[in-house]
Amino acid sequence: MLTPYAETQVADIIRDHATRKTPLKIIGGNTRSGFGNAVAADETLSSRAMAGIVAYNPAEMVMTVKTGTPLATVQAALAQNRQMMAFEPMDHRPIMGTEGEPTIGGVFAANVSGPRRYVAGAARDSLLGIRFVNGSGEIIRAGGRVMKNVTGLDLSKFLAGSFGTLGFLTEVTFRVLPSPPAEKTVIVSGLDDEAATRIMAAAMAMSVEVSGAAHLPESVRSRFIDGGLPEGPATILRLEGLAASVEARTAKLLSVMDRVGPWALLEGGESGFLWRQVRDVAPYAGQDAKPLWKVSVAPSVGHQLVAALRMEAGIDAFYDWQGGLVWMQMEADPEADLLRGAIRALGGGHATLVRASDAMRTTLAAFEPRPAAEAVLSARIKEKLDPAGILNPGKMAATMERAV
Repeated sequence: MLTPYAETQVADIIRDHATRKTPLKIIGGNTRSGFGNAVAADETLSSRAMAGIVAYNPAEMVMTVKTGTPLATVQAALAQNRQMMAFEPMDHRPIMGTEGEPTIGGVFAANVSGPRRYVAGAARDSLLGIRFVNGSGEIIRAGGRVMKNVTGLDLSKFLAGSFGTLGFLTEVTFRVLPSPPAEKTVIVSGLDDEAATRIMAAAMAMSVEVSGAAHLPESVRSRFIDGGLPEGPATILRLEGLAASVEARTAKLLSVMDRVGPWALLEGGESGFLWRQVRDVAPYAGQDAKPLWKVSVAPSVGHQLVAALRMEAGIDAFYDWQGGLVWMQMEADPEADLLRGAIRALGGGHATLVRASDAMRTTLAAFEPRPAAEAVLSARIKEKLDPAGILNPGKMAATMERAV
């Protein structure tokens, strides 16, 4: 494994490999090693030796970090100043069965986002600037350290979610937000998937600023907070902010939920623990033999997709992002054609194969195939930034889709 500690070393390594047309596997902490298609490369280039916070002024709410910096280090520095990354990056280790430390570069390279994504945006939406080395060994800077500087911002967003196929990230600059001092989660019990979808939509339409909306069917309910949720399917709604505001908004939300079904409240640490488990897909951790899909569809049709698939395949599922994100675990076969056909029939969306055996990964497209016009555009971008095609070849297949 190649572990350079300086950006110039990265440039020299990539330039040498481009000249020899020798592919490189690009990684950070390698905690998502089974994500995507298999990479056709014998040598590995890691960012893990390039660590450290370059600049952080809490008053400006902007941080610049070398990409090999462990995510835990970044989060600890933010926590000391009561700040956070709004997009709530998940930890893939439990569902991928991997070890090591997730890096901040890996978070942005994979566009990792959690339950707050549908109200706060994805990881790429917090990204202000980057430094990276392209496939020709050229060091490129895009964006800046202040939000008003948008030079090259689109290029920054191209790299976010490209899984190391367009360049090797060496430095990222991103905005942060204050951590909410108070948090409560309303749990409504007993709703089926369709009713839960309606209730989540109604809650989002209210002026109570719900920052998390998920539905945990009975098949997964007992796997959260050590089986501590009330009996029956759980529809969970999170409210965050100043204590007095959260109290008032919770009361307003409960005035409506009181007519829907039995409800309960979680506060503080218990609420935070529940949402970390939703973020990290706790029900499907430690089940490496079963294929796992991350499916993004319109929130109103997620439950319809699950119902249709259950008629033809053995699946388990739960919902995040107000129903627009469906975490779906298959009992045996990934059923890729069946799943993607059902998604098209319901108006479109994306299905990403997060976990599968090596044999399955060699025969299936892990990322949603793109229309021809988008595929051509993606191929042109890839050719410009990595003309020799040496960076993570095959990771995202020929169409170079970006992660959702």
